[in-house]
Amino acid sequence: MKEEKNIHPASGWVMLGVNLGLSGALIAATVAFRQPPWLFALAIPLIASIGLFIVNPNESVVLVLFGKYEGTVRTDGFFWVNPFNVKKKISLRAHNFDNEPIKVNDKLGNPIMIGAVVVWRVKDTYKAAFDVNDYLEFVGIQSEAALRNLAGHYPYDEFQDDDQEAETSLRGGGEEVNTKLEEALDHSLGIAGIEVLEARISHLAYANEIAGAMLQRQQATAIVAARRKIVEGAVGMVEMALEELSRKDIVHLDDEKKAAMVSNLMVVLCSDKSTTPVVNAGSLYN
Repeated sequence: MKEEKNIHPASGWVMLGVNLGLSGALIAATVAFRQPPWLFALAIPLIASIGLFIVNPNESVVLVLFGKYEGTVRTDGFFWVNPFNVKKKISLRAHNFDNEPIKVNDKLGNPIMIGAVVVWRVKDTYKAAFDVNDYLEFVGIQSEAALRNLAGHYPYDEFQDDDQEAETSLRGGGEEVNTKLEEALDHSLGIAGIEVLEARISHLAYANEIAGAMLQRQQATAIVAARRKIVEGAVGMVEMALEELSRKDIVHLDDEKKAAMVSNLMVVLCSDKSTTPVVNAGSLYN
């Protein structure tokens, strides 16, 4: 398989001077000798001038002579090559591809809308010019395919039971998910000589038909998680209160009173509303 070959053509300034001098000499000869056929010789410098071209910074020119790859000019400047060379310019600058959000199914089969931003540039001009039909279109199609494949390997969000380890999700995966996307794109776009500089998810949301239901599920999960923390804290506080009462010998409680005290404290600590205390003016057992 062929690869890019860098070449350094002749200076365009030298050939430009030769062409101008030759053209001037031919015109002067035609006027001096009054021979119109000399004018046809002007075709020589005119044809030679077709070989002049400019390469701007961070650009390249691929040269093809009669169907054969001659090489790539990566150095910026003014050059001259065989005028019969076909010259194809390929930018070496970094490009941004902003993939419009597409509708796909995540690992759990939920329809979601997902989009990505891909930063890329051409690394091998031979592959970009000859191994694919249109490398710009190739980047767009492969980016969408990689995004669809990525979405099918991860759930949108983490919904796990207490005895299950949290699974990496699209919403919470962060760098891990972006790295997987970048690796997949780097592999698929390598065919076209494309180097992926960065790839990241830019848009992520549930599809409209399930967005409302999934929002309620997220809210319920958040409420349950918050309640779990509250209960854990309340149990710790009740345990500490009983230990302190026993250690300081402030009051002696039998099992029934301990159960009542635990029940009251749990209600006070776990309630989502302010509680109204009731003062017992009698004895502890009345």
